[in-house]
Amino acid sequence: MDFIELKGMKFHSFIGHYDEEKQIGNKFNVDLLIQADCTKASETDSLSNALDYVSVFSVVKTEMEKKCNLVENVVKRISDSLMQKFSKIKALEIKVSKLSPKIGGLVDEVSIISKIER
Repeated sequence: MDFIELKGMKFHSFIGHYDEEKQIGNKFNVDLLIQADCTKASETDSLSNALDYVSVFSVVKTEMEKKCNLVENVVKRISDSLMQKFSKIKALEIKVSKLSPKIGGLVDEVSIISKIER
């Protein structure tokens, strides 16, 4: 089995419980580690046989643009959308990090990490 990694996808999103987060938004990083069989793509050198990571990014971007209260919600929506759209995905690990969260002290990021298998 092979792995495809999209690391450090950056977004400005309106995900958060507090009014300030809903109005101003926050910066987020998204990392994906996707397990898929890339044998056919490597043999044919054809994008039609590959897991197109441009399309994967598009799914993540679409979900990150939707407003919600919790990072947990966007993690679930991203993983559900990816698993539904791409049958080649056997398993994935997703990490969504809210950068510089306003929690009353200095913290680089708060992250939710989820692992999903078919």
